[in-house]
Amino acid sequence: MKHYLRPALSLILLMAVITGGLYPLVVTGVAQVAFPEQANGSLLRDDQGQVRGSALIAQDFQGDGWFHSRPSAGAFATVASAASNLAPSNPALAERITTDAAALYQAQLGPVPQALLTTSASGLDPHLPPAAVAYQIPRVAAARQLPVARLQGLVEEATLHPWVGPPVVNVLALNQSLDKLGH
Repeated sequence: MKHYLRPALSLILLMAVITGGLYPLVVTGVAQVAFPEQANGSLLRDDQGQVRGSALIAQDFQGDGWFHSRPSAGAFATVASAASNLAPSNPALAERITTDAAALYQAQLGPVPQALLTTSASGLDPHLPPAAVAYQIPRVAAARQLPVARLQGLVEEATLHPWVGPPVVNVLALNQSLDKLGH
């Protein structure tokens, strides 16, 4: 029995050291050297160096003077990140979307873009399609007393064109650019 037990325990201890200690240290070290920005949370900072958020996590912006992110089922809390899990046939989902659509609707712009009404799978997606951001431009321009063309320029500058998938706008980065205008 001892003949089998000792090698088994030695192997368990060795694998625990490798997979629980060495491997995580090596991966963390490589990430810090090769991708330091991403390994440290893709943080966005203001001009004073203060952290304003992460480029990977949406934030809740209130008021007409800000571009708003997608709705969040978890109130933008990273611990509670998740979809609402409400089926398309659920009356609560239909009621929330109808209420949100009525609040966001602008007759001159037509129907509210779907991205402003539906949550992402995680509830924390920081990106919106450019059309959903463009829909908000008249509201933000009126609240900040800025020309629409100036805001359209900010949106174009903030539009990301990933290698795969459609163009997107990071709402936090866009609002940081808006904040720099000082209106």
